[in-house]
Amino acid sequence: MWTAALAAALLFTAGGLALIYLDDTNSQNVANQLNAQNQALKSQNRQAQAQLLTTQTNLKATLAELATVRAELEHPTLTIWNVPQQITADIGYLAGGAPDTFTYHLRATSNGPMSVSILTLEDFAAALNCVQNGRGPTNYCMHHTGSPVISWLGVTRVNYDFLGAEGCADYVVVFTSAGNITVTPNVGVTYNPSSASTGSCAN
Repeated sequence: MWTAALAAALLFTAGGLALIYLDDTNSQNVANQLNAQNQALKSQNRQAQAQLLTTQTNLKATLAELATVRAELEHPTLTIWNVPQQITADIGYLAGGAPDTFTYHLRATSNGPMSVSILTLEDFAAALNCVQNGRGPTNYCMHHTGSPVISWLGVTRVNYDFLGAEGCADYVVVFTSAGNITVTPNVGVTYNPSSASTGSCAN
């Protein structure tokens, strides 16, 4: 009887220990699985954060590009004169209007000394009268009649942004020379209308 009871007790104890071991093993397996899932989620989270950062960076770059494009659409820049032309000594001249509502980008070079002036229409008309009345050659009258807005005399290069026409249609740009030369222009304009009259129109 005692032997049977002892055997039964040992068997029960061994079975309990086996159940506890199996339960502990299952718990460890579950814990390992949860830990693996947690690590996978952390890895996915890091990847998502990296993708988000990349997306945010790309979005900022796209918005900057859109802002640049919008600014260009609101204020387009166009080249309006880039064909080389010759000027005959003293009597020849090149003239072009500075269009209203635009910034006038005056860029030009020449293979000999040239003189360039920005004139009002009134001063341009007076300069033509100066020539016609024999008071001087074109190369003189265009730059010494009235009050030129600005002049460059005897130069081979000019680079200037004229703002006076942004709110005024009253300007002519004139090129002359004391010698026979070729002028190579690269003149452009940027649409930039002023909210008020500018230059001579504001007087």
